Amino acid sequence: MDTRKMGFNTKLVHAGIPEDALGSVTTPVYQTSTFAFRNAEQGANRFAGKEAGFIYSRIGNPTVGALEEAVAQLENGAGCTATSSGMGAVSSVYMALLNQGDHMVSTAGVYGPSRVLMDKHFSRFGVESTYLDTSDLEALKAAIRPNTKVVYVESPSNPSMIVTDIAAAARIAHAAGALLVVDNTFASPFLQRPLDLGADVVLHSITKFINGHADVVGGVIVAKTEAVHKQIRAMVVMMGPCMDPHQASLVARGLKTLSIRMERAQANAMAIAQWLERHPKVEWVSYLGLPSHPQYELVKRQMAGPGAMISFEVKGGVEAGARLMDNVKLAALAVSLGGVETLICHPASMTHASMGREARLAGGVTDGLVRYAVGIEDVEDLIADLDQALAHV
Repeated sequence: MDTRKMGFNTKLVHAGIPEDALGSVTTPVYQTSTFAFRNAEQGANRFAGKEAGFIYSRIGNPTVGALEEAVAQLENGAGCTATSSGMGAVSSVYMALLNQGDHMVSTAGVYGPSRVLMDKHFSRFGVESTYLDTSDLEALKAAIRPNTKVVYVESPSNPSMIVTDIAAAARIAHAAGALLVVDNTFASPFLQRPLDLGADVVLHSITKFINGHADVVGGVIVAKTEAVHKQIRAMVVMMGPCMDPHQASLVARGLKTLSIRMERAQANAMAIAQWLERHPKVEWVSYLGLPSHPQYELVKRQMAGPGAMISFEVKGGVEAGARLMDNVKLAALAVSLGGVETLICHPASMTHASMGREARLAGGVTDGLVRYAVGIEDVEDLIADLDQALAHV
């Protein structure tokens, strides 16, 4: 079924599912490492690219391929490559698009391991990088060098919730001959489609909203053009961070409910953010749906909604935040986000600890910042949980 011209929710349910000889309404799990050829000629033709078909599951698998086709359609891309983790997607993009002597400009508040990978490892091979507030377009333009090949934007950023004007960033990148890569994990294609705004590559940790059930680790990379898609896919095949078919099956199942999960979590987040903003023990709240957010108007233009992520700080700093996190009962004290359950964590000592304090502060990750990933529970119960925990502060 060709679903490319159908609505988003129809794509969620039907996109990518291959026709099955037995009439299965879901994609079967092809739990196999290799695929038999009809004869030697067919094998040679597949390796030579003269004939379509499967060879080996690191190169391609029907179950994984169905998920890849679905996500490519949701992001309006030419092709998608699934990886074994979100960092598998990040490292594959870096490896495919950057060479020795190249330069990358990136969001200062980018996910900690994405920055550490560049600063500590790709730098060893002669790749340079600059980090800044990419919502400041003049600063972004000034950071571009003659050897800049990639502008890597995380929008909204994790966990500082900074939003970058993707269309403007694409114009700046393209004027310099660079590609714009957008980490769209926090928004998901339900809320934001960067390729439609001018980006060249979009990636996700599908561990988060796309899967939505906290039971799978994985990543996806979607390219706007077939040429860039092939470049990235070849790198993933060569390095080997491929997705397992059982992983893909679980993600495909979670993907079908993305819209209804996001709608519920987003509604909860709005109510909680408004409640937190009024609470006397809360120093500040950063939520994309609040008029107090510095990019509130950009969010309304660029995204279909503010999402389900809240960052805030309790009066009293780190110690007060720790008491809050130690006393929540419904929200789990755990890293990650985007599942049906609500999670709370302290990025400065957890997800972004490896960055170093100076780099964290430059990216808006303050020592006292608490990240709250809102799930689909009853909002009254979530607020009651926060209320009783804040009573201990």
